[in-house]
Amino acid sequence: MPIIFDITHTTEYRYARPVQLGEHRLMFRPRDSHDLRVLATDLKVEPGATDIRMIQDAYSNSIALVKPETPAEQLRFTCLFTVEHTGERALDLPLSPGAETYPFEYSAEDRLVLHHFLTPFYDADDKLMAWAREFIRTDGPTESRQLLVDMTKQIRDTMKYQPRDEEGVQAPGETLSLQCGSCRDFATLMIEAVRRLGYAARFVSGYVYTPEVPATNDQQAVSGATHAWLQVYLPGAGWITFDPTNNLIGGTDLIRVAYARHASFASPVSGTWVGAATDYLGMSVVVKVTKRAPAA
Repeated sequence: MPIIFDITHTTEYRYARPVQLGEHRLMFRPRDSHDLRVLATDLKVEPGATDIRMIQDAYSNSIALVKPETPAEQLRFTCLFTVEHTGERALDLPLSPGAETYPFEYSAEDRLVLHHFLTPFYDADDKLMAWAREFIRTDGPTESRQLLVDMTKQIRDTMKYQPRDEEGVQAPGETLSLQCGSCRDFATLMIEAVRRLGYAARFVSGYVYTPEVPATNDQQAVSGATHAWLQVYLPGAGWITFDPTNNLIGGTDLIRVAYARHASFASPVSGTWVGAATDYLGMSVVVKVTKRAPAA
């Protein structure tokens, strides 16, 4: 049965005095597909906007280009969405013959399309490569999908989730050394590891809904929050979702917004303003994800 989610995502910037605001780029709208349908959207801009344009970027992500009214001491974006999620049967989909065991080969056409998702973003790292190869069985064939399942679980079970508000992402080697990181750090670690094994993988940003997880559990992403995970392309099954922060594979709890080859290309909000550095007082982000009760 499809699940209906209502999402409210509010981002607020505060300044010590009215500043000149430039164009802002918003990447909030969930991505439609066969398993996820956007039913309603709304965007509220305070103090208002002189121009709003909707475009698609090179990854086909939906982008809102917003020119806020200016000058202003506060800038607030409130995005509201209603989506229908039917879920992803990630472990049930059959793989193409020849792709069931690792290593396997993508077709020539697939390799052309997947090139940027096959190419590592970071320079060679012996520590990362050694860690990735630990998931290749030495006592028999390695199932290509099971390798990904095992890596997802290993990150969840052995590393500590640590939220981080600062921009940017840890390099995979740093995450391995620290044995902790944010959701985008864990996604980046796994993406880079599986790319070195020959898998095509992409970064995914969006929202997570996990109300059954206690807020005090530091091993899980906060319920109703922005989140990051990855998808891996397997011949026959297509793009499959893996969330190493929560050990989720497919399902309905992840609501995707954007794809990119690296986290730096999937920033929810970016823009410009003109003023003194001391004018900036900070920002806050509030996300609420609620699931509607089934119809009687």
